[in-house]
Amino acid sequence: MRLTSLFTVLVFSGLKLVLAQQPLFLQKEFFKQNREELRMQMPDNSIAVFFTNPIRNRSNDVDFVYHPDPNFYYLTGWEEPHAALIVFKDTQQDPEGKFQEILFVRERNAREEMWNGTRKGKAGAAAMGFDRVALREEFKLLASDFDRFDQVLIFEFENDVRDFKNDANDLFDLQAHFKKAINYPDPFDRVTYTAYQQIRQSTPEDEALLRTQMKRRAQYYPQLQEDPFIQKFLNPEDLSSSDLKSQASFLVRDYNFDVEQLRQLMTNLREIKKPEEVSLLKRAIEISAQGQIEVMKAIRPGMTEREIQGIHQLVYKKYGAAHEGYPSIVGAGHNGCILHYIENDEQALDNQLILMDLGAEYHGYTADVTRTIPINGKFSKEQRLLYEIVLKAQQAGIDAARAGASFQDITMASYAVVQEGLLALGLIEDAREFRRYLPHGVAHHIGLDVHDPGNYGKLAPNMIITVEPGIYVPADSPCDPKWWNIGIRIEDDILITEEAAVVLSAGAPRDPDAIEAMIALPSPLDDFELPDLGPIE
Repeated sequence: MRLTSLFTVLVFSGLKLVLAQQPLFLQKEFFKQNREELRMQMPDNSIAVFFTNPIRNRSNDVDFVYHPDPNFYYLTGWEEPHAALIVFKDTQQDPEGKFQEILFVRERNAREEMWNGTRKGKAGAAAMGFDRVALREEFKLLASDFDRFDQVLIFEFENDVRDFKNDANDLFDLQAHFKKAINYPDPFDRVTYTAYQQIRQSTPEDEALLRTQMKRRAQYYPQLQEDPFIQKFLNPEDLSSSDLKSQASFLVRDYNFDVEQLRQLMTNLREIKKPEEVSLLKRAIEISAQGQIEVMKAIRPGMTEREIQGIHQLVYKKYGAAHEGYPSIVGAGHNGCILHYIENDEQALDNQLILMDLGAEYHGYTADVTRTIPINGKFSKEQRLLYEIVLKAQQAGIDAARAGASFQDITMASYAVVQEGLLALGLIEDAREFRRYLPHGVAHHIGLDVHDPGNYGKLAPNMIITVEPGIYVPADSPCDPKWWNIGIRIEDDILITEEAAVVLSAGAPRDPDAIEAMIALPSPLDDFELPDLGPIE
């Protein structure tokens, strides 16, 4: 069957006709509002500086498909590399007029664009609603300008930025110039820097608590144990609080940059989704759920993990999802017990369960939906018993996911069911042993990132989270071998509302009887057979 024919069959086999609708794109007003909300949170006389993601190399002269930095994209909608953004707390003025932000972008280049695609340039950026747009080379002219601000808010720099030798204004050069301009030390130790800042900003009332927290942190970070000043703070003798604060201020005297606040400010913005984001996430989740449905109908013994992954991806592409939001996890049998298994290379699957944790990325926003199904179409007795525990635990977590509740409420509700179920089946003898078979948390935010930023406090309307308990019993576990190599996770994407949790991925069956019924249905892929290419010579 030709690929175009296969697409047609998929569309008319019961899939929603998503492509017939107009795609939803975020408008420039959305990004401008985000920048304004960030500006409102920023401290007085401060600026926030953002850089795009680097271009990452795959091998030799081949790079990975470029993916924008989520925070940069959230504020700009800009998807090209080698760019920078400055957001000013206070309105600036120069001979050209007033402005509150500057976006720095690549220049147009006919030869480069012939090979690698069209660049928007200054004109394209200006049409996106920015106060001020400049070419990236102009970023270097601001070196002396950063000193006049009380705080320069930044993210800590990573070490994966390549230097393109034929480009004097690439991301590497922009960042190198900026680091020099703000006196950014190399190497920079964020842990020690943060400790200095916390001591400098502490009050006498919270000093004891900070000392307790820092002693605990020092157990995991040797640099805190080796730093003379930190040790003075942890073991004070004759030094007063004011002496300690003065010394901390001296140690950070040359810095007006801050690597802590910006992460928190962006988390505050991104954890509650705007209506446009909810719409895009709903579509990503619908696509992902439909992928699970099509795999249920198509699955049969003899398939490979990679073949099953490919069906998911085919559905994603058909619905206009350009990418997966994260590396797909498609693990059968013992592979399902590996939490982040991504090799997906097991051959000739038969009577195992297969755990499928995948999410379509739709216009930047990613779903995260997991189903675990029997490859041969029927749950065995042991598989079903464990599956029903996980399903009950997930429902308990979903029921707890309501506005005003906490992530801890979700977690404890799910954990309690798993503890009770494993005790009843004899896999554990003490409730505390359940962590052997459920070693992870059960809820997280999703959005532009599959693990989107969040404060993990109280749930609020228009947060979108997952609920994903699991049970994993690898071989050689201290239980009856009949349970070995069973790995189960059920994950759904949940919209928090004032009334109750809305399961956005409910289209993909999770009840075991409903899963078996779906597997029994015909698939448009039943007749899709490729010729045998024979052995490799």
